[in-house]
Amino acid sequence: MRFKSKKQAGFQVFAVTGINTVSFGIDTSATARKGLLGFAVERIDPVEKQRYFMPGFKVFPSVIPRPDESTRPSTFDHPVQSLVWDDFTAKSGRSYEYLFHPLRGTPRKLDRSLKPVSIQVKTEALYTDGPHDVFFNRGVASSQAYTGRFGRTPLGKLPEPKQQQAKDWLSRDLDDALLKFIAQAKKGDGLLCCFYEFRYLPVATALAQAITRGVDVRLIIDAKVNETKDKKTGKINESFPREDNLRMLKTAKIPKARVTLRESRSNDIQHNKFMVLLKGKKRTPMQTWTGSTNISEGGLHGQTNVGHWVRDEVTATLFESYWNLLKTDPGAVDGSSAEGKKENAALYTEVETISPTVSRIADIPDGITSIFSPRRGPAALKLYVDLVDKATESGFITLAFGINKDFKDALKAHTGKSPITFLLLEKKDKATEKTQDTFVAINASNNVYKAWGSYINDPVYQWAREINAKLLGLNKHVSYVHSKFLLFNPLGADPIVVTGSANFSKASTNSNDENMLLIRGDQRVADIYFTEFNRIFNHYYFRSVAEETRERAEAGAAPAAEGSLFLKETDAWTAGYAPGKLRQKRLALLTTMSGFN
Repeated sequence: MRFKSKKQAGFQVFAVTGINTVSFGIDTSATARKGLLGFAVERIDPVEKQRYFMPGFKVFPSVIPRPDESTRPSTFDHPVQSLVWDDFTAKSGRSYEYLFHPLRGTPRKLDRSLKPVSIQVKTEALYTDGPHDVFFNRGVASSQAYTGRFGRTPLGKLPEPKQQQAKDWLSRDLDDALLKFIAQAKKGDGLLCCFYEFRYLPVATALAQAITRGVDVRLIIDAKVNETKDKKTGKINESFPREDNLRMLKTAKIPKARVTLRESRSNDIQHNKFMVLLKGKKRTPMQTWTGSTNISEGGLHGQTNVGHWVRDEVTATLFESYWNLLKTDPGAVDGSSAEGKKENAALYTEVETISPTVSRIADIPDGITSIFSPRRGPAALKLYVDLVDKATESGFITLAFGINKDFKDALKAHTGKSPITFLLLEKKDKATEKTQDTFVAINASNNVYKAWGSYINDPVYQWAREINAKLLGLNKHVSYVHSKFLLFNPLGADPIVVTGSANFSKASTNSNDENMLLIRGDQRVADIYFTEFNRIFNHYYFRSVAEETRERAEAGAAPAAEGSLFLKETDAWTAGYAPGKLRQKRLALLTTMSGFN
């Protein structure tokens, strides 16, 4: 939901709310910025009858010259020096009042005489009866909040109940929602499941219990034989996720008759993570669970992921048709033979019949459009590229496995005057020895801004040393950003959200079993995805900059000024909002958005 305050003394506050995140933008006149030291931010919660000033991070150096890990500043004395600010601690479906107190004077003698600017907001409900509910895990094991609560000990070595408390904190409501989707299936209902990884015992147990209570549970799991042999040691690396999946089926005592092993097309991945709820004797498709979340400890508690619950019969019917196709284990074992090519062509035709290709942004209808893979040709990937390249206000995308060449080819033509684009990456986009001559850099000169997975490995002042999902023992390959979603003009009047299992790559559209949803014109969905992107991007942007600064220093370049870790003691911080600066661009997204409540 979107809100704005009244204009007051040269200030006006704008806000967009998701489930647990509220993102604010503060419009200020040139006169209001003069002498401004920042804002003390106060939150009023009428439900819990609480009123308090929000915590901060940076401090005034003349007041606290040597902060350490025990320093816990409040914005009452150490204000927010930003015109864009987020509260990541809100509760779902709740009304709040925020008071932004403009502060002037000096750090040791703050002038609080200006009246605070009040804005009332309401967060989105976690569960609804509507067409969409969206669940993100926290996805930030590499955070001050996690380290402060649970330390840096690998999860497996934490004692109970602390280990479970850490998992609950990391997964937020994602695992609960997934289990709730399964639990709603009653005797006589059906559940069609299609999973790449099936390695999380609570979900396997929940499905086994559903079978016991009379639910017709059917599973398709990835069982490709893809074992490898280490050339140096001769050690056999077992097929993944096949062997883990088979062990979990056995542990949960799920009957073999309930399971289809997806073994054809062994060079490709059965990458889906969806379920379809069928209701009653007629097995009517009613609801769908999809998203980026693998059924694993790391998928739920580690890397950033999303689960998307859809209550729409048309969508569920399409997913049922796709599931029925995959149940036959279609496609060729050997795709190079004439017969194999024929079998694969038949698979592509079936997939494209279930979900015809949408080639142009203008052809995306309001509501929900499903896109399944594998399919022929570049049309699906080109549509995704166009949604980023041709955004008229702003574009956002998460990329777990790097930036596809097609995206780079489009974005490298952008200039500083193009609509702003944000890329959230698992790893830093940089040249390697093999790509030195061909690497294409896209950056602020293209009005493209990137953040990537990283963590604070060296403590500095009040920032403690952190850990990540890999070091916690949760993830081996993707430790930070595993989500797969794209936002086209999310704060505009006609937002488009793309979300699902595919990694915005050629393989994910032409080769793998994948599913994606295109959701057009749903402001609630757009607001939830935008605020979560904002939360994760901001989290990693700070760490990405810190990582780059350290790398430059190690390479002999001048380190960042020490003062950047502190608050400014004058209004000099407002210079960061000059026209053309990233901060001003981010502010403009919020102050010019549509659809206020």
